[in-house]
Amino acid sequence: MAKFLTLDMYKKLRERTTANDFTIDDVIQTGVDNSGTGHPFIMKVGCVAGDEESYEVYKDLMDLVIQDRHGGYKPTDKQKTDLNPEKLRGAEDLDPNYVLSSRVRTGRSIRGFCLPPHCTRGERRALEKLSVEVLESMTGDLQGKYCAVKDMTEAEQQQLIFDHFMFDKPVSPLLLSTGMARDWPDGRGLWHNENKTFLVWVNEEDHLRVISMQKGGNMKEVFTRLCNGITQMESLYRKKGHVFMWNEHLGYILTSPATLGTGLRASVHVKLPNLNKHPEFDEVLKRLRLQKRGTDWVSLK
Repeated sequence: MAKFLTLDMYKKLRERTTANDFTIDDVIQTGVDNSGTGHPFIMKVGCVAGDEESYEVYKDLMDLVIQDRHGGYKPTDKQKTDLNPEKLRGAEDLDPNYVLSSRVRTGRSIRGFCLPPHCTRGERRALEKLSVEVLESMTGDLQGKYCAVKDMTEAEQQQLIFDHFMFDKPVSPLLLSTGMARDWPDGRGLWHNENKTFLVWVNEEDHLRVISMQKGGNMKEVFTRLCNGITQMESLYRKKGHVFMWNEHLGYILTSPATLGTGLRASVHVKLPNLNKHPEFDEVLKRLRLQKRGTDWVSLK
């Protein structure tokens, strides 16, 4: 944001607002409050959307941020999303001696609702109610249950967080500046299937965070479950008269410009018992553009 928002651009954009009254000041607040670039290889974007219209009303800024963050993706480009797991190659046999677990996640937003930085408490509750109804209709190995955060004990929350199933209370200055933490924990929750290999976070940083995960190195199996789950969810939302936010240019629309498009992030948890003792370990990670994390998935400083 700071790279592209000039004084002239700000003067131009401050006169605008979306139909939901999300202003340019709301868009850039997290970047204004939190200086610095973030991780050396992953620069913070410094702006968020409050509704689907934000990407159009403030496109003068958003298009430049998106182009820089997504490797030259131009305003005229069209997003291609392919959720056919049969096209995924070479991902079934990652060595289980080193790959402890595999995980793929994405996000989805429901058209007609403001995004988490700007939604009202009523909207958040309505979206939660709708999503619970949809998720309770899932079939096959995707059947499961919903756990509202407000109904959990602190011990239950911490156990789910420790097991990598649950998101934590928003405490990061980046999130607090956006307004995503308002009314916590009202309207937030976790849905999971019986095996806890398919999860949906409701009203966290996005309307929906969809996660497929399991132990071992069969990434294709993980990705297949995610694709099947997303496809089933999209059909169920449509039956209730709701669709995901999407357009030809941006693909699937989410709160952060960093996660537009497919919204996909795939990761494996790798055990390297000897390399991490080597004096050149940090240099190896730097050259590979990797970040070390502990067994609890948190970043190690």
